[in-house]
Amino acid sequence: MRLIFIVAAVACVAGPAFAQTIDCANAVTQLDMTDCARQDFDAADKALNVSYQAAIEMMTSIDADLPKADQGAVAALKDAQRAWIVVRDSTCTAEGFTWAGGTGRPMVELSCMARLTKSRIDDLNVLAEPY
Repeated sequence: MRLIFIVAAVACVAGPAFAQTIDCANAVTQLDMTDCARQDFDAADKALNVSYQAAIEMMTSIDADLPKADQGAVAALKDAQRAWIVVRDSTCTAEGFTWAGGTGRPMVELSCMARLTKSRIDDLNVLAEPY
């Protein structure tokens, strides 16, 4: 029982040391590089959501200008986005297999997801431009 309290006390003291910010420009350990790849993907994913909402707004505007029978811009974009997510995830899983069994695999997959997400942002931004 005493050992549990000692471990808990050490964890409380050491916790803040592990919460240090990583300098991703100079990351050295695999753990740090993977964390930086996760941060890059998380930022790209947030930007993707902004671009997607802008594209949805444009597609909504397009649909509003069309006769009911011709509408479908929003539905088409939603279908495309769902399909793109499957393609992105499958592509990055495949890319991760190049590091199968290695500790770098999560970093490779996250880097791939960030790269493809940034590319998709460009595509969505084109769709969000006024017509």
